[in-house]
Amino acid sequence: MKINSKDIRLKKKKLLFFIGISFFVLSSCSSTSKKEEEDNKAYRIEGDAVLLTAASPIHSKLSFGTVAEEDFILEMTSAGTVKTIPNAYAEIASPFAGRILRSFVRLGQKVQPGSPIFELSSPDYFNAEKEYTDARQEFRQAELNLKRQQDLLKNGVGIQRELEDAETDYEIKKSALSNSLSALKIFNVNPEKMSLGKPMIVRSPIKGEIVDNNIVIGQYLKEDAEPIAVVAELSKVWIVGQVKEKDIRFIHELDEVEIKVAAYPDHLIKGKVYHVNEIVDEETRSVEVLIECDNINHELKPGMYVTVLFRDTPQKSILVPSSAVFQANDRQFVFVKEGDNKFVKREVNISGTSNERVVVASGLEAGETIVTSGGSLMLRSY
Repeated sequence: MKINSKDIRLKKKKLLFFIGISFFVLSSCSSTSKKEEEDNKAYRIEGDAVLLTAASPIHSKLSFGTVAEEDFILEMTSAGTVKTIPNAYAEIASPFAGRILRSFVRLGQKVQPGSPIFELSSPDYFNAEKEYTDARQEFRQAELNLKRQQDLLKNGVGIQRELEDAETDYEIKKSALSNSLSALKIFNVNPEKMSLGKPMIVRSPIKGEIVDNNIVIGQYLKEDAEPIAVVAELSKVWIVGQVKEKDIRFIHELDEVEIKVAAYPDHLIKGKVYHVNEIVDEETRSVEVLIECDNINHELKPGMYVTVLFRDTPQKSILVPSSAVFQANDRQFVFVKEGDNKFVKREVNISGTSNERVVVASGLEAGETIVTSGGSLMLRSY
């Protein structure tokens, strides 16, 4: 058999490659074992405590801080939406079917309660007027008849049965008048100023300005037609914000808040918490908070998105660097220094964050020393 020199060279190369790989793996394993052995000599574990040896290289990589209380103001931000205040907003619709004869307003016009908005010609309104006028006349006749029967009986010439009939008729006519009067007052009609046969004038129920005007002269409106004008008082508005249920304990009525609007980035608007809703939104797990704001210059427009900054009252709190806190499943902990070489892992409860620091609600006391950086080096032991 003839041996090919090329095949021999190829086999030698493969053999050298495998020898090199084996040497590298053995060297790595040896280095890793040696490092683990050195690490094990650098510390030992006793329960939740890490005890470093005096010569441990970890010492030089740790930084420490002393726990202290300080005045802290918790800040929270939330997206908000500008809303009109319900009792300062009115949609003006036609109370009766009819045709618009005249408009008294324009967009942006200021109005007062009772200011005329538009004039309407309506057969239904005429019938309501006539029913009231007839009921009022019949009531007056029944009232006079009752008084007459009472006088007759008082003077000994009346009949008891006729008096009783007069009293019954009086009550019936009184009820009919009350019903017809209520029908007119529902539509903000003053019966004392009403004139039979004249068109109806629809008036504003509140003070404010015309923010929407769809009044068209000659337009025929059905009884259930959509509103054709809107009056709103915008000198004050509500901001509707959302606060997570875990943070709702920090929000109180009359707390001052700050409002920022993208349209006015350099202008800060202040408001006060008006109401905290009692119901939690099941989808977002948040609570609706209403904030009342002065809006004299109408900078806040209904429907506008804003940013709300909530601030809690100052409280004495413990704050530590976020680098000092570690997470294990759903718990947080820090390393507390107890002696020169002993560091105990202690669970803490966190209630908030601020500028790369965390607020510790419980688990630490003022005066204790904790590891503020480098603590991750001791996590290898667990």
